[in-house]
Amino acid sequence: MSPVNLNTTWARPSFFLRSRSPSFHLTHTHLPISFITPTKPQSLKLSSFSVSSLLTKEEGTVQTEEKPAFNFKSYMYHKATSVNQALDDAVSLREPRKIHEAMRYSLLAGGKRVRPVLCLAACELVGGTEPMAMPAACAIEMIHTMSLIHDDLPCMDNDDLRRGKPTNHKVFGEDVAVLAGDALLAFAFEHIAVSTSGVSSARIVRAIGELARSIGAEGLVAGQVVDINSEGLSDVGLERLEFIHLHKTAALLEGAVVLGAILGGGSDDEVEKLRKFARCIGLLFQVVDDILDVTKSSQELGKTAGKDLVADKVTYPKLLGIEKSKEFAEKLNKDAQDQLVGFDPDKAAPLIALANYIAYRQN
Repeated sequence: MSPVNLNTTWARPSFFLRSRSPSFHLTHTHLPISFITPTKPQSLKLSSFSVSSLLTKEEGTVQTEEKPAFNFKSYMYHKATSVNQALDDAVSLREPRKIHEAMRYSLLAGGKRVRPVLCLAACELVGGTEPMAMPAACAIEMIHTMSLIHDDLPCMDNDDLRRGKPTNHKVFGEDVAVLAGDALLAFAFEHIAVSTSGVSSARIVRAIGELARSIGAEGLVAGQVVDINSEGLSDVGLERLEFIHLHKTAALLEGAVVLGAILGGGSDDEVEKLRKFARCIGLLFQVVDDILDVTKSSQELGKTAGKDLVADKVTYPKLLGIEKSKEFAEKLNKDAQDQLVGFDPDKAAPLIALANYIAYRQN
């Protein structure tokens, strides 16, 4: 395989992608990296940040004149602790023991809990409370874990390391790993339907439908299929790459935010603004992931580094170069935060901080 020049220049693409929602078309207008007149690059300098340092810097806080800075580190700790306890309670160790061990092995293996925290933050932003969205937040994490278990299988990405531990199929075998993922997927929908309280049945049904679309043939699965079919192709451009990541990565992040907004009682306008926010941070998440894949070690990431290069997959650094990829990430972050204008600044602070965290994370 020829070496990849990660500092290659990038060409102006002429494309736009339709979203799954007819009310919003995701175009280069909404994802504001300037394809027509490139702006002066402003590097994110990802290599200079660590997660711990990020949480104490300006990007991790929201300042006001009258009130203390928003403490993102404390917020994430308390929200993630609540989510972890709820997950532990929901997927308890019971018979058949083997399958529940496999489910819990990956579900409780750590992770940043970004998706469930986004769900809770969106719920509270529109006036809801944490208990209203906690079952949905847990369901989102169950589905995310399912996608990781299946993505790591030999028939997919064939990965041996996830969250710093051997992947599920390495511990339990491929057969049990597939079933563990299937069980988490099924239980996620059961958990929302059975455990959600304080929310109208109409909103619960709407949330379930939204989640199903985000992970099916119009969402996560679509992105995974196109990703697999793109391996080894020499003519994969930005249009195809963006389709992959808007579906494979952004769709579930979108689902997390939109579910929180629906269950929290958000208006249609609020839900759609948060949908746009989520798509931007979803694509941002993947752009940063691609950068980290070629700039960090496996030990730093807690998963196999450089695997996309080995698999000859197209990534943002491969198409744009690292510096332009960082510039794109910065603009996605800004565009995401623009969607939060008009919301209560105090309630929007967690989502602003989460967007910055996604932009500047180190693993």
